[in-house]
Amino acid sequence: MRKKSEIVTFKADQSLMEAFRGIENRSRFIRKAVFAALENVCPLCKGTGILTVNQMRHWDTFAEDHSIRECGDCHEVHLVCGKQPKKRPHRRKHC
Repeated sequence: MRKKSEIVTFKADQSLMEAFRGIENRSRFIRKAVFAALENVCPLCKGTGILTVNQMRHWDTFAEDHSIRECGDCHEVHLVCGKQPKKRPHRRKHC
């Protein structure tokens, strides 16, 4: 049996409403945007930006052998394990 859809509402200021003008199917657009955002949520804080006290304890233990560095290719910040050899996710393009 198919689950019944639920309706979600939110407030939108004038600038957001102006940005929505011209979008044919706003519901589909919003659904896609929400799913895209959820795919990129931090697995620890679930998008809150804050760790609980216990999560912070786990993080501190994890951070003993890991560091946060900037990628030299894409300049994004990422985790690096101090116990494994370096792997390069980007292939440098030669001019």
